[in-house]
Amino acid sequence: MGILPFVAELGLIDHHCHGVLRTDSARPEFESLLLEADAVSPLGGSFFDSAVGFAVRRWCAPLLDLPRHASADEYLERRNSLHIAEVSRTFLMASGIHTFLVDGGFQPDRLLSAAELAGLGGGVAHEIVRLEVLAETLRPSVSPSEFVDLVRSRLASSSAVGAKSVAAYRIGLGLPGVRPADAEVERAVAAWSSGRLEDPVVITWLAWEALDAGLPLQFHVGYGDSDLDLHQCDPSLLTPFLRATAALGVPVLLLHNYPFHRQAGYLAQVFPHVFCDLGLATHGLGHQASRVFAEALEIVPYGKFLFSSDAFALPELYYLGAMLFRRALSDFLADGLRSDAFVEDDAHRIARLIASENASRVYKL
Repeated sequence: MGILPFVAELGLIDHHCHGVLRTDSARPEFESLLLEADAVSPLGGSFFDSAVGFAVRRWCAPLLDLPRHASADEYLERRNSLHIAEVSRTFLMASGIHTFLVDGGFQPDRLLSAAELAGLGGGVAHEIVRLEVLAETLRPSVSPSEFVDLVRSRLASSSAVGAKSVAAYRIGLGLPGVRPADAEVERAVAAWSSGRLEDPVVITWLAWEALDAGLPLQFHVGYGDSDLDLHQCDPSLLTPFLRATAALGVPVLLLHNYPFHRQAGYLAQVFPHVFCDLGLATHGLGHQASRVFAEALEIVPYGKFLFSSDAFALPELYYLGAMLFRRALSDFLADGLRSDAFVEDDAHRIARLIASENASRVYKL
């Protein structure tokens, strides 16, 4: 069997994703959800005129019984003529993802739950607890000392298979390599009464607490929406934190990483507990995904690289993330075979590692 058919048949573990919308989207919302954008700009034209927009027209249109490269108007007209559950089921089933690790901490009222998502996709789902949301939920009803104990208790007893920090959006990734003391955390919590958590002491402490609880810890890295400062999202800023937490032996997962995917690969190489992926950049890059995928794998040990879609809201992004990942992985392995870098048995083994085996081991699934 050639490498492309082999990879095409592999089931995938999506180690970081979100739910899909419960309702249909009008065109402005749909377009803005294709990218990490607040809204469509009339000066910039349609977001269908982007790598991911063309990928939707090329790859998603046939699944809705449209010709390849159907126009954006034709695509949305056909999509909205169907029930949203049918659309979601179509793309989720076609993705070949059998296990979903779901961060439900962002806009949960708009999105299907993890269980609902897995039901439509014909797979299973596990929760990822978003640390800042957990803290924001608990803070209004407890004292600072109670807060420390309650967060610690919740993480220790959590049924989630991992935790996630959005420090990149709140304070940047320059977390110190020293664990905050409880008294320091209580003072910070006393100064933060409620609302959006932006205190560096509390956010750093949450990351340590997740690792102490044995939860693999995900960090958003690299590009996102306009709520972050990209220069503060370089994963190399995490170096002191990674150096300090290596002895704990609990995995740290660097998500997305673009345009810092090479830095992430370096960190995964030099720190034994660090892993990385390419995430939403895979579908965001569309037909260019194979080039950047190869860059992401330049130096990272293949056993430290995972698949994730980071799909949010639009089920098309699950399908595109999985499909373009498979094509990029196949291209990467086929190039290695042509170059006699490894043999076909090695290529098959690498494919299984990246598609699911790494995630299964890291999250103890």
